[in-house]
Amino acid sequence: MIKTNMPNEKNNHISSAVIRDASAADAERICEIYAHYVLNATATFELEPPSTDEMVLRMRRVLEKHAWLAAEREGTVLGYAYGSPFRERAAYAHSTEVTVYMDVDFCGRGLGRLLYERLLARLRSMGYVQAIGCIALPNPGSVKLHESLGFEKAAHLKQVGFKFGQWIDVGYWQKQIGEIQF
Repeated sequence: MIKTNMPNEKNNHISSAVIRDASAADAERICEIYAHYVLNATATFELEPPSTDEMVLRMRRVLEKHAWLAAEREGTVLGYAYGSPFRERAAYAHSTEVTVYMDVDFCGRGLGRLLYERLLARLRSMGYVQAIGCIALPNPGSVKLHESLGFEKAAHLKQVGFKFGQWIDVGYWQKQIGEIQF
């Protein structure tokens, strides 16, 4: 568990947040946070929110080889971030797809950035070399977050998702987080 040392200019309560490993005990709250995005946004292409049991299974799969972190304040999870396989083929083993979701009441306050920084450091320590963020477009907040952390746009796929009666583009942002070795 790592207590944050964030500046408290905007949000005194954020400075008391703790970044820690997520566990199955967090799955219900994680589902609550994620359900908002499933039902109201194009940030995810899921159409139905997963059950708590399904989220526990997802977390277990991720934690076999990656990391899943939660930001918590006073016992309540405010957001989470995790790394997962970028693709299943063996040659992709040193690349990871990264994801962050925040409770909508805590977006834009710096906690998502802190979660991502801690996640990237953890994944680097686990031997990952490339981190890839997949962003449904347009999403200026997510683009700003990724680019502020040094991610660069690597690809733009047009009209690959269909949700809420509209076609949605997807962009891939990439950051080298570890040393490339031969």
